[in-house]
Amino acid sequence: MPSQHEIPATPDALVWGTLSATTPPYVTVDSGDTVTITSIPAGGAPSFPPDAAAVPAEYRAAVESVPQGPGAHFVNRPVFVRGAARGDVLQVDILSAEPSMDWGFVSVMPLLGTLPEEFTEYETIHPRIDRARGTCTLPWGTELPLDPFFGVIGTAPPPEWGACTTNIPRAFGGNMDNKELKPGTTLFLPVFNEGALFYAGDGHGVQGDGEVCITALETGLKGSFRLTVRKDLSLKMPFAETATHLMSIGLDEDLDDAAKQAVREMVREICARTNLSRNQAYMLCSLIGDLRVTQTVDGNKGVHMLLAKQYL
Repeated sequence: MPSQHEIPATPDALVWGTLSATTPPYVTVDSGDTVTITSIPAGGAPSFPPDAAAVPAEYRAAVESVPQGPGAHFVNRPVFVRGAARGDVLQVDILSAEPSMDWGFVSVMPLLGTLPEEFTEYETIHPRIDRARGTCTLPWGTELPLDPFFGVIGTAPPPEWGACTTNIPRAFGGNMDNKELKPGTTLFLPVFNEGALFYAGDGHGVQGDGEVCITALETGLKGSFRLTVRKDLSLKMPFAETATHLMSIGLDEDLDDAAKQAVREMVREICARTNLSRNQAYMLCSLIGDLRVTQTVDGNKGVHMLLAKQYL
């Protein structure tokens, strides 16, 4: 029977800012097992609210004791999935994602965001989160519904890439900041190492497509993922689907090239699932495929396409 595993947000279970194939796994699981991960926000001490008592002890302990790498995000030490080998695909069923804190932060930061030259009055706010009602309240009184998801979900990068920053999403996934990767979605990730080495982090309470100022509502999340090794699939890029839609993902420094990649991956998937020719699949994408800007702030920009499965 599948087993359930827990990864806490304690310093021994966390990595800060680095994704690497050489990081020792925190836990080893079987294909089909479920892992529940508690995350803490990116950023560190500058993002703490004025009320020191509101900062969870594990968040403070991690900031004080976990060495920071080149990136901003805390992620779990990897999950080693037995049976996963390079060239396989890791199926990640996103089962849950719930806030674990009563506040988050949103920032305008130096030289970051979509308009870095225009926004130079740097500021951080700390919206309050009402977990019972599923809302957050901004300092000027606006209340928003929460829509939690993990900004960072991925497998470890290929060993020949060395240690990678958590900031930039790549073929292994990572900091995709895709608000559609939420409970009810299945994400398929290429595997580049034995055991796949799955990680997640960068909890978001709510985010718009684009994430234009550089942050979402950055907060702690607790979420569960079912991890299944798929040897019948082969992918070069992450791909996802929900009960109703296929979702292709494009990542590139150039937004146009990210869009091209998202379209290319959707055409490939339609052809794999149907008897349509490439031309027919391309035309179907033009008629009912919705291209959306995932984010414009993570080095590699993101574009995803949603296509309703009922038309396949």
